[in-house]
Parts: sequence; structure tokens; C-alpha cells
Amino acid sequence: MTSSDKLLAGIVKFRKEDYEAHKELFQSLGTYHNPHTLFIACSDSRLMPGLITKSLPGELFNIRNIANIVPPYRETGEFVATTSAIEYAVKHLDVERIIVCGHSNCGGCSACLNGERDLFGMPHTKKWLELAEPVRERVLNSPYASDRGFAEWMMEQENVLEQLKHLLTYPFIAERVSNGTLTLEGWYYVIETGEIFTYDRKNQAFILANDNKV
Repeated sequence: MTSSDKLLAGIVKFRKEDYEAHKELFQSLGTYHNPHTLFIACSDSRLMPGLITKSLPGELFNIRNIANIVPPYRETGEFVATTSAIEYAVKHLDVERIIVCGHSNCGGCSACLNGERDLFGMPHTKKWLELAEPVRERVLNSPYASDRGFAEWMMEQENVLEQLKHLLTYPFIAERVSNGTLTLEGWYYVIETGEIFTYDRKNQAFILANDNKV
């Protein structure tokens, strides 16, 4: 079966099974949606927000890009996809939570660490990953830089924290966080184990959130 055939079979199966199972929900969402969470994640095909959170349609407003990056806020006349989506989610959809979710074996984070070696011929990707350059510098200047596996893990997790800082440069986000109507969360998803770690600000560490006791 070709990839095209597989996708076509999938949409037929969706209509017969998933749609029918949630028919009333889909009909109610036909003209309106009220997501509770803005989920910012990497574009990586292995990370599926709806699957790992078991969310239904209408619950998550998704932003996907390379390495789950949030550009710092700036007013501009340029076309800014991620910034405009954040603005829309917070100011129009009035989400109550923003999650930045990184993941293991992130190609974007790895490319950022490798620099020119992995980004030759990809000027736009290279430019985009400049937004994670402060993270790269911290990792390369850490005592663990010589341990490639640990350096990549550190890059992926520190990158989540860097993007949470970037979110607070948005005036309308900082205001809502300050008055308690919006929360920011950092997640780290381990693809090969299914584990999800959430950042604990008190302990300044990522803590396993989905163990068997939940």
C-alpha cells in the first residue's frame, strides 16, 4: 500500500468509525470551538498532541514548528505565523493554559547543537534556530557538553524553558499570568517510553507526570 493509499484508507476509516463515535461533538464544533489549551509543539511526526493527551477535537489549539520555538514578542509588519497564532489563541480564544512541549531525539535541537554541519543548504531553518542559540551556548559551556547524549537531552529540556521565557515577553500573556487567568507549563515527551515530564518550578526540574500511579 502506498502512502497515498494509506491516507485515503485512513480518511474513510475516520468517517466510518471516529466521526460516527463522536458525531454530536463534531456537529457542535461545526461553527464554534472553545479550546482550553494552546499546545505549542515540534512539527516532528512522532509527536501527536491529541494522542498523548487523549484530547478530543475542540480542546487543543495547536502550534507546530521546528523545535517548538516561540519568537520573542515584537510588533512588526512581517508575516509571523507563530506570533499571530499565539495572539489569536490568547486574545480571541481566551485559552486558560499554554503548554510548550519538547521531546526526545529532536532533530531541530540536534541541528542547533551541530550548527553549520546539519544546516547547510537550509538558510531558513538556520535562521529559525537562531532563536534557540542562547540554549545552545548554555549547553556547550556546561560541564556536560562532552557527553553527546546528555547534551542533547539538556538542549531539548532547556529549550522548553527558554520558550516559556519568550512567552512572557508578550504583554498580553504577562498580564494574564500575573492576574492568574493564564498558566504556562513546560512538558518533555520521551518518544520511546511514552513518558511525559512536566516542569516543576519549585524544584526547578522536570518531574515524571504519567507514571503507573496516575
